[in-house]
Amino acid sequence: MDIKAMPGASPELTDEQQAFREAARDFAQAELAPFAAQWDAESEFPREAIRKAGELGFCGLYTDEQAGGSGLTRLDAAIVFEELAAVDPSTAAFISIHNMATWMLTSFATPAVRDAWGPALAQAERLASYCLTEPGAGSDAASLRTRADRDGDHYVLHGSKAFISGAGATDMLVVMARTGGEGARGISAFAVPAHLQGIGYGRNEEKLGWHSQPTRSITFDGVCVPADHLLGNEGDGFKIAMKGLDGGRLNIAACSLGAAQGAVDAARRYMGERRQFGKKLAEFQALQFKLADMVTELVASRQMVHTAARKLDAGSHDATVWCAMAKRFATDAGFAICNDALQIHGGYGYIREYPVERLLRDCRVHQILEGTNEIMRVIVARHLLNTEEELR
Repeated sequence: MDIKAMPGASPELTDEQQAFREAARDFAQAELAPFAAQWDAESEFPREAIRKAGELGFCGLYTDEQAGGSGLTRLDAAIVFEELAAVDPSTAAFISIHNMATWMLTSFATPAVRDAWGPALAQAERLASYCLTEPGAGSDAASLRTRADRDGDHYVLHGSKAFISGAGATDMLVVMARTGGEGARGISAFAVPAHLQGIGYGRNEEKLGWHSQPTRSITFDGVCVPADHLLGNEGDGFKIAMKGLDGGRLNIAACSLGAAQGAVDAARRYMGERRQFGKKLAEFQALQFKLADMVTELVASRQMVHTAARKLDAGSHDATVWCAMAKRFATDAGFAICNDALQIHGGYGYIREYPVERLLRDCRVHQILEGTNEIMRVIVARHLLNTEEELR
């Protein structure tokens, strides 16, 4: 039985969206599944596999066709990311972050920069990183200290970023830097080629999960960025960053759906194979109930993510709060489902021969990045307390 084919599991998907799902599933099984454990064990960044994803349009999913992308909806993208993450959440998450950075650049760059970089990024011939977080500015992103000072036809960057996915292996950095005073209004966004003089990269962080993508700090020491690489206008950076994160939160939520789906599939297989006390695990009612609860949480999460995606696609005024709710709910549920799947496997779930420990490690960070789940609660609470509107 395909859980995604259950009534209500994937409501109102079109034939085209079903085809996207099948194409992503086939790609994941052929290009990710055979190698995901090796990439994890050896901390290998699978650039060739990502390039193949780009050939299928998976690296510029919701980037406009005029800029070289696929021009799909955020819901289409969520469907694709879920399928990729069902076998390799780490690589899928990098592809999702690359999509976000590519969309930001192509949406707000000058025509010259967009034309020079957009098609190459959308096709994964070049890769991008998103650079917002700093050592002293995590959840409080508006307090960032990296500066960009105008000097003739350039901006000169000084400062540092932390926990940047893909850093050192990517070609373009979408960087938030301060061009004005304190607070969000003093922040601007820049498209910064990743190998300009003065850019330095720290060591690859040793992480709990996400081993198939590097995570490094970045320093900017007098980096000269052409003035036409400003995204939007001066002072637009924080708004651009938040627009990017609405989609980024959906992307990561979808990756949690995928990890959870992979964990459910693994648990079902194991329960049908493993025998204890003379019968299969699938015959024990306690485990049947646990599996039923896991699937119920997964279907509920998928519905919330798809609803939020539809609101973002429609430009709904409450899309941001729906994206926050979906990110909080799906990433919490996804980790819990992976944890339950590991428990069903018992000791075998704790060893690398089985995929559930990797799914668990890889999806844990989803509750932290693109805004911690505590910040998601702040967004929802502020919306409820500052408006008369009900969320329906």
